[in-house]
Amino acid sequence: MGIFLKTEIQPDCLLGVWEITEDYDELYSMVRLGRTEKARLDSFRNVNRKLEWLSVRALMRSMKGDKAKITYNEENKPFLNGGMYKLSISHSRDLTAILVSPDKRVGIDIEYMSGKISKLEHKFINEREVISADPEKKKFHQYLHWCAKEALYKLCDKQDVNFREGITILPFEPEDNGFLRGHVVNSNGEEVFNLEYLHHENYALVWVCKK
Repeated sequence: MGIFLKTEIQPDCLLGVWEITEDYDELYSMVRLGRTEKARLDSFRNVNRKLEWLSVRALMRSMKGDKAKITYNEENKPFLNGGMYKLSISHSRDLTAILVSPDKRVGIDIEYMSGKISKLEHKFINEREVISADPEKKKFHQYLHWCAKEALYKLCDKQDVNFREGITILPFEPEDNGFLRGHVVNSNGEEVFNLEYLHHENYALVWVCKK
């Protein structure tokens, strides 16, 4: 299927989502890899890992053109074109998501909603947060909290942030798509973020983009 969502969520902040339906040869034909990238791809032994990696490059090319090249810093944080663009990447099962901006901090997370989340809730939901008691909404609500925290964690460079206590998702009623707010505390102080989310089939997707 390839790219099924491409939208500018804010000026100079572009969101893209790719559904992997292609096999290895099809995806490989959609990208142009340099020698270093080809060596990196060949180092993966797992076929699904190869597909994920190729889907990121195919999606990036669809979003920003042939000259778009993803690089990583020493902390393995991705950037585009040598740091000219901020970049956040996420993938789960058959979906790959990218958020990119030249001047805004970005964070994105996508998760396939399995039944395991309830067993992990105590590890990432703090006492200030509220999860719906409605059984029709509870799992999605839990995943939205997880995805929102992951997106904010990435935006903050995964540094000096306590995932459970340092990131608080303010109470909201989950819908198929909408907005939520997150509060982050670290050594830089406190900051409130507006995040957006959507429900696609059995996936939860949350993103944030801020100066």
